Amino acid sequence: MPNRKKDFLGRYDGRRLKSLDPFYKIIPYIMRTRTDAQNFFEEKIEISNTEEYIRRKRKEVDEPITFLHIIIAAIVRTISQKPGLNRFIAGQKIYARNEILISLALKKELNTESPETTIKMKFEPTDTLMDVARKVNAAISENKDMDNKNDAEKLSKLIMSVPGFMVKFLVWLLKSLDYIGLMPKIINEVSPFHTSVFVSNLGSVGIQPVYHHLYEFGTTSIFIVFGMKSKEKVLNSDNEVVEKKYVRLCVTTDERIADGLYFASAFKMYRNLIKNPEQLELPPEKVYEDVD
Repeated sequence: MPNRKKDFLGRYDGRRLKSLDPFYKIIPYIMRTRTDAQNFFEEKIEISNTEEYIRRKRKEVDEPITFLHIIIAAIVRTISQKPGLNRFIAGQKIYARNEILISLALKKELNTESPETTIKMKFEPTDTLMDVARKVNAAISENKDMDNKNDAEKLSKLIMSVPGFMVKFLVWLLKSLDYIGLMPKIINEVSPFHTSVFVSNLGSVGIQPVYHHLYEFGTTSIFIVFGMKSKEKVLNSDNEVVEKKYVRLCVTTDERIADGLYFASAFKMYRNLIKNPEQLELPPEKVYEDVD
């Protein structure tokens, strides 16, 4: 990584991008909030080959491999090649995030009474599918225990132990400090809202995906939700009726971090990785850095 001079009062979680065109720099001043800048995108991906790959890998390796692992591994790989996806807006400035972080919504048990928690995992741009699977499985196993409270849950409990007007003040204070890059680092580290991509698996509860809003608290610029898999009969190139398997993804993005062409090329890459997960078995040949 090249040596760069740190900004005066610069953020610890990202570096300000200064070489962007002035047109992109002014957009966060025009669209001041993430909800103002949300774009919604839906993709239906054919996963017959992906399903066959998962079945084959489960026989070859000891680590359990699921579709969730491929979804996350494909995100990590895409960010390693398209680092503009790992940007965020803070204080009306555009930053390149220092780490690849994925937050995941998780039910401790699959019933309506079970509490929901969130976990945040850190990945390296060189991580392979197996690296991702090990990290995800370890994080889920640790947080599935009903009696185990992660740091985000402990912080929420601590904040909610004070009167409501104090909670409102604390949230306002944290958002204000985050705006100028001075929020306590420990809060950023445990907050699932300060992440590269937030992922939700609605297929695990048997429904199709929904578009999820981007949180105003935090720095999340992309939210990906995928739903239950479905089968469809389609015509192949020989005009024969064949059955194929699909999954739908609903993606919400902050349009201020990159232009439409960049998003399009990145999601084409992401789709291809999901359809052909063999590409994720080896580290990328090269990891790309964002612009200065």
